[in-house]
Amino acid sequence: QVQLVESGGGLVQAGGSLRLSCAASGRSFSTYVMGWFRQAPGKEREFVSAISWYGGSTSYADSVKGRFTISRENAKKSVYLQMNSLKPEDTAVYYCAARLSSTIAIETRKYDYWGQGTQVTVSS
Repeated sequence: QVQLVESGGGLVQAGGSLRLSCAASGRSFSTYVMGWFRQAPGKEREFVSAISWYGGSTSYADSVKGRFTISRENAKKSVYLQMNSLKPEDTAVYYCAARLSSTIAIETRKYDYWGQGTQVTVSS
């Protein structure tokens, strides 16, 4: 069993930055692919980014490529999402997710554990 707790969300002006954190509890954190997803009001949850076991491989949605950076610290059982040049369309609840696999996936159904989410609001 893995529990995930996100933090770092908030209100920021367009062009600003936020850093999201996700703290995991449970064993074998380093064997989980970790992902970030987001869900805006009235929309489906969508993939944002994911990172492999030891950070050697990452994946990003086209909409955030070049602006967001995912990273992880296995010793701290944490994963981070640095978000720069934020846009109003980035406004959403951001979720951390864990996938018990060595392969990065972008589909929500392929992730085994989810956090409760943290709100990110970008004002224009």
